[in-house]
Amino acid sequence: MSMQVPAGDLLSKINYPSDLKQLTEDQLEKVCQELRQYIIDVVSVNGGHFAASLGVVELTVALQYVLNTPYDQLVWDVGHQAYGHKILTGRREDFHTNRVYKGISGFPKRSESEYDTFGVGHSSTSISVALGMAVASQYKGETDRQHVAVIGDGAMTAGMAFEALNHAGIENSNLLVILNDNNMSIDPNVGALKEYLTDITTSKPYNRFRDDIAHVLAKLSAIGPDAFKMAQKLEKSVKGTLLKRSNFFEALKFRYFGPIDGHDVNHLVKVLKDLRDIPGPKLLHCVTTKGKGYALAEKDQTKWHAPGLFDKITGEIKKAKFDKPQPPKYQDVFGISIIELAEQNPKIMGITPAMPSGCSLNLMMKAMPNRAFDVGIAEQHAVTFSAGLATQGLVPFCNIYSSFMQRAYDQVIHDVAIQKLNVIFCLDRAGFAGADGPTHHGAYDLAFMRCIPNMTISAPMNEEELRNLMYTAQQENMGPFVIRYPRGNGVMVDWQRPFKAIPVGKGRKICDGEDVAILSIGAIGNEVVKATAALNAEGYYPAHYDIRFVKPLDEALLHEVFKKFSKVITVEDGCIEGGMGSAILEFMADNGYQQTQVKRLGIPDRIVEHGEQPELWAECGFDAAGVAQQVKNLGAKRNAHTIAS
Repeated sequence: MSMQVPAGDLLSKINYPSDLKQLTEDQLEKVCQELRQYIIDVVSVNGGHFAASLGVVELTVALQYVLNTPYDQLVWDVGHQAYGHKILTGRREDFHTNRVYKGISGFPKRSESEYDTFGVGHSSTSISVALGMAVASQYKGETDRQHVAVIGDGAMTAGMAFEALNHAGIENSNLLVILNDNNMSIDPNVGALKEYLTDITTSKPYNRFRDDIAHVLAKLSAIGPDAFKMAQKLEKSVKGTLLKRSNFFEALKFRYFGPIDGHDVNHLVKVLKDLRDIPGPKLLHCVTTKGKGYALAEKDQTKWHAPGLFDKITGEIKKAKFDKPQPPKYQDVFGISIIELAEQNPKIMGITPAMPSGCSLNLMMKAMPNRAFDVGIAEQHAVTFSAGLATQGLVPFCNIYSSFMQRAYDQVIHDVAIQKLNVIFCLDRAGFAGADGPTHHGAYDLAFMRCIPNMTISAPMNEEELRNLMYTAQQENMGPFVIRYPRGNGVMVDWQRPFKAIPVGKGRKICDGEDVAILSIGAIGNEVVKATAALNAEGYYPAHYDIRFVKPLDEALLHEVFKKFSKVITVEDGCIEGGMGSAILEFMADNGYQQTQVKRLGIPDRIVEHGEQPELWAECGFDAAGVAQQVKNLGAKRNAHTIAS
């Protein structure tokens, strides 16, 4: 149950930005202190993302103080930066329900507030969006309207951000990009751009020069176009000399300002007011500290990205305590198993786009630093980089969250599948992702991968199967191979068993039965196991089969099922349209099994909001209770005897 928390004196009177604007600039620092404390207070007792929003408190307050939102369009990138934004735009009273089932979203969401101009769960979209808005405003004659994209937490490493910058530079639209440069995504930023920004940030001559440049240019622009052009030339010349190279952003025809201290709210207000009067595409480089104001989060920013519940005084992160050993997270099974496999097979490499701690590839990066790569928030590059490795006889395990894999679909087809390259896609967070909600649910991978030729698609029901599928996939000539598995813990304590190859395209019978057969794929099959146990206690005895591979299907197993059973239920933690159930219906149609009654259970054809996985399974009717009810709904016969397995 989420807990309401009182706000400070000033913050308690701010319901909307119009209230914030009633304060003097001298009061803004206190607002920032209260806003930061409020985020700490609420997240410590209710959970959620943490360090990212602490790092942009001053920027958030300054933007809402200077801009006329929602008329002025403010677009956040990597939406977990936006907690302060939500609190200042009418949702303080509801903020304790953040990320809770039926509560407010953890990310900006258009249907939730007019202040949320765009839904932003995935990164690197803000510049494209804000540019589209700016061009639209220009077309409609709304020349007074501001358009601001706040991009940070590693989002500038993605190709889409570069594409948008490249386009924005040639559009004379009213666009301000604010680079929240904290040198972090969830894990530390990587890549040449990070090094470049660090060089700018630490250049002492340039830092002395840049303090007054924005204000001077704003004044000169008012004098006239000639003075303005002269000032621009002078600015570029001095910047180029001081930095000993041309500015990357100015090469893309952006006016570059900064770097400035992103934690000085009064200076931010002054700079933002000046930039409001300068036409054309502009970039403001703000240097911030992720986790600012909470010492432990500043020190270990990865750990405090989303720490769960914690004691705000001691910093102790509250973890459930158990008397017995517990099953591991699937991501840790992957992280440990890939190291074991790599020790046996020198060809194995590990790749992730900016999620080393989230997918546990950080274990391999530490143990084998020359064989594991974090390529930054760049899913398309991750896939094609993996394809390049595969052409040279290496075996890349490309670990990408299921919902992020959607961003690299062309590369999967064009660069991997057509060429039959042995790239192993480990799709973490497949199925419902929980509190992160619809932007992060891995709902579609079975459907969108299933239609691609040359692809093997599998889902383990438990940790041992995940290990064995990883072992199977790295054998010779396996071609493109998908292994999908969910967020969270598995079901086995004794999971670290010797590797065994699994025959590709072979499912298995979990238990025999009569009248009704339940076909499941992946870890959701454990809900079916619970359902069959409950049904057995009531005298119902459905059979249960673990399909294990949605491509290729185990046709021998399916013939056995359809010859014996007239009622079949399919269960998957994925979209019903085009998923495993659809594959079963196609098999039925192709093989003339027209008399069988089939009920498909899975994620329905609608956007399912956030909540804990069991809550969402129940909402969509494929938790243990939902499966058991469907067996009864199909008119299963009740018997008093036991079926031999």
